[in-house]
Amino acid sequence: MRWVLPDHIQDALPSEADKLEGLRRRLLDAFRVRGYQQVMPPLLEYLDSLTTGAGQDLRLRTYQLVDQLSGRTMGVRADMTPQVTRIDSHLLNRKGVSRLCYCGSVLHTLPSTLTATREPLQLGAELYGHAGIEADIEILRLLNDVMRLADVPATRIDIGHVGLFHALAGRAGLVPGREEALFDLLQSKDVPGLRDMLADVPEPVRSALLLLPELYGGPDVIDAAAARLPRDAEIDAALGDLRLLAAALSDLPVSFDLADLRGYHYHSGVVFAAYGGGSPSALALGGRYDRVAQAFGRARPATGFSLDLRELALRLPDPAPAGAILAPHAQGADLQDAVMALREQGEIVVIGLPGHDGTWNEAGCDRQLVMREGQWMVEPLQGE
Repeated sequence: MRWVLPDHIQDALPSEADKLEGLRRRLLDAFRVRGYQQVMPPLLEYLDSLTTGAGQDLRLRTYQLVDQLSGRTMGVRADMTPQVTRIDSHLLNRKGVSRLCYCGSVLHTLPSTLTATREPLQLGAELYGHAGIEADIEILRLLNDVMRLADVPATRIDIGHVGLFHALAGRAGLVPGREEALFDLLQSKDVPGLRDMLADVPEPVRSALLLLPELYGGPDVIDAAAARLPRDAEIDAALGDLRLLAAALSDLPVSFDLADLRGYHYHSGVVFAAYGGGSPSALALGGRYDRVAQAFGRARPATGFSLDLRELALRLPDPAPAGAILAPHAQGADLQDAVMALREQGEIVVIGLPGHDGTWNEAGCDRQLVMREGQWMVEPLQGE
């Protein structure tokens, strides 16, 4: 059947498309008034550029093909953040702070969940050039504002710090493959699996790694971590960052999860996940990723977040039909003036092509433009 789409790929019909486009405009406008400039990276790039600094996970999610012009391997973007980082690093070349935003389709080889699309509509904001915690605070507040403006307010924003894991894994002396397995166990909070894997890891690192899944909750979690984790400069710095965030964001629904290490290959500091709209999964993900720009040849601090507009839109009711006005298919300056005046007022005016009487309600028409006593008047649509 030629009209059947691949699994986890779908069209957006008028009601959903209206909702998505309304969200896109509203949120990009929110970025703009906060100084975030929009960029539009290409859908295709050479694979090495698309996945630079982002780890093996992104490469596995990226569709690959051969460029017929160059013979090189290309990829269809699975994440726009590395592209925006490339733009900041090599095209803008700014010395100071750069605030960028974007919105566009990405393509995944596999869906992230059983019900997810393989073509998310990714929207995000990135802040480059400032290594201080002030940038992370700004990005987290922006994320909270964006979800509120989308009418899907954040009910919980979990914050973690990959520096804790890097410090403990380094002290454990794990080889890379085993470190990745440890990361997976921590992410899933598989405590029995952790005990088995860490059986030969010396104390106090073993107990510290087993403790991470328990360190979840309010700001008191940070004090508990400071009291029970080994003293280490990297651990102390990470906990210091989390303390500053707890103080600065006390009015937001933040919590702390020290075993939430999403994308530890990619991120280098604070990481976070935002929940809302009754979704059991995070609706937005973000964090600091200073090493990605370095992979492009220009070290540059970076932090940001992204979300899938499709997932956000699922949490919103369908918009009420706007209704349209049916205008006759006729010539005349007075009719054209009347149509133009209505459109300038924001009305949808549809020109009625000949031979389709009785079908214009399918186009959303609920009113009609008729001539009454020498004046064009809007009346309820009759005869549909």
